[in-house]
Amino acid sequence: MNPPTAIIAEDEPLLRGELREALLGVWPELRIVAESADGLQAVQAIELHRPQIVFLDIQMPGMTGLDVARTASGRCHVVFVTAHDAYAVSAFDHGAVDYVMKPLSVSRLATAVSRVRARLREMPANLDGIIASLATQLHSTPRYLRWISVSQRQAVRLITVDEIVYVKSDNKYTLVATAGSDSLIRKPLRELIDELDPEVFWQIHRSTLVNVNAIGSVHRDARGYLQVRLKERRETLSVSAQFAHRFRQM
Repeated sequence: MNPPTAIIAEDEPLLRGELREALLGVWPELRIVAESADGLQAVQAIELHRPQIVFLDIQMPGMTGLDVARTASGRCHVVFVTAHDAYAVSAFDHGAVDYVMKPLSVSRLATAVSRVRARLREMPANLDGIIASLATQLHSTPRYLRWISVSQRQAVRLITVDEIVYVKSDNKYTLVATAGSDSLIRKPLRELIDELDPEVFWQIHRSTLVNVNAIGSVHRDARGYLQVRLKERRETLSVSAQFAHRFRQM
């Protein structure tokens, strides 16, 4: 019997690599025939390789994972990869093979693999119902980051947004500050402004977002400018005049 074939469609390269390594660990005979960084590549890989399984991120640039799922429907077994609990539960309830949550859990992946293997002799599910359901959720629910992935040598560290004290532009990088660490990522601040919940992460300067839950106090310096003191870090953050109105009620 030929080994089962799969493609991985995930736009974040670190997580794509992590998923590949974890899959090879829990399913050694699986042959990953292609990896895709966006929806268009995923569709092309499905047409070219005709895999039995697709590990598919719901949210990708360009063509979304739902666009790819339309191509895969009835042709491939689909395991949705998502950071959103509601999407994952909906996927499973509507008859998709299974789902894997981000950050990746090897034990959860092993469960998904077990279910996929049990269904390989069946025809892949028709995904029309779930695609319609998930499309409604994607357009009606704000989707904010739950974590940020940071490369540390050969490893990937996942920092949940609750851990972040502030983020700040640093030349070509963005500094992600937690209570006990500083990390640099390549994602620009302008993208994080749209991807982090604005109710939690306030922009206080053109180069700085702060987690409001990490603010200890706000005071004025000798020149009359507002400064934010943090609960778990020693430095203070400057508030520009453009964003000073945020603190009038304090």
